[in-house]
Amino acid sequence: MKKVDRYFYPAVFTYEPDQEIAVVFPDLDVATSGETDTNALLSARELLGCVLFGLEEDGEEIPAPSQLSELKTEPNEKAVLVDVYMPSVRMAQVNKSVSRTVTLPAWLNAAALERNINFSQLLQDALKQQLHFS
Repeated sequence: MKKVDRYFYPAVFTYEPDQEIAVVFPDLDVATSGETDTNALLSARELLGCVLFGLEEDGEEIPAPSQLSELKTEPNEKAVLVDVYMPSVRMAQVNKSVSRTVTLPAWLNAAALERNINFSQLLQDALKQQLHFS
């Protein structure tokens, strides 16, 4: 299946006094928010990229976006077309860090903390060495 470079999905921005701007993607059943229009749009783009990347990775069907003109809004809502450039999203996932839980004897943990050892860097270096990566 050929991956799409850019997706466009309608979102509904809801404005309530003294609240963040709520953003809902009706076609994807996901939501986010932001303090300003700009912040809400950036948050919406990030969410859209994450959701669509997840669907692509899981091999799930990506729903067709509704037409912006078909969305029904209330007086305190605005329909906005949000786009996301997927090559950037996909590339960001390649080097995405993951969190691991590691169990150490308390005395070893204390000694490492005393010497300001960066646990993440040490584990990365050790894994690279163990896996014979440069």
